[in-house]
Amino acid sequence: MSDNRQSLADLGAALNQQREAAVTASEDKAEAYLAGQIDEPVQRAPLRAQELDKFGRAYATGRRKDAVARVWLKPGTGKITINGRDQEIYFARPTLRLVINQVFGITEREGQYDVICSVKGGGLSGQAGAVKHGISQALTKYEPALRSPVKAAGFLTRDSRAVERKKYGRAKARRSFQFSKR
Repeated sequence: MSDNRQSLADLGAALNQQREAAVTASEDKAEAYLAGQIDEPVQRAPLRAQELDKFGRAYATGRRKDAVARVWLKPGTGKITINGRDQEIYFARPTLRLVINQVFGITEREGQYDVICSVKGGGLSGQAGAVKHGISQALTKYEPALRSPVKAAGFLTRDSRAVERKKYGRAKARRSFQFSKR
């Protein structure tokens, strides 16, 4: 009996080879169409339209845990204002500021956009996640070409994890009351 087990690294390598083959096949098909060798056009994902308000800003809502952030994005010097305060004052911890600026790092747009944000609900960590989600959504509305790298990084997906509710007859969601023998 043969052993057909594969490691995760082997599976990952196989998937990458399949993806590369698919990309080269679609590029070859596009070149053949442009050269006039085939008649049917190449199907590509349509580029979304830019969504701006009357002031030239992109608006989006970001959510994380119980926090909800309303984000407006416009070209500028890279200033981020949250609830009327600068990001260094509102998010004193450097890790929270790092979370917010992840989107600009991935898209290589540091210092190119001003962000005005109002956030409420939840704690500071949830609020930072909500602002990151809102900035990601607004950036893809301002520059639709950036949607694929932002989506590949997982920033457009709302993190649905939340605190589990407390159950009756329990101390917390799952913890039982302390057992007493006597």
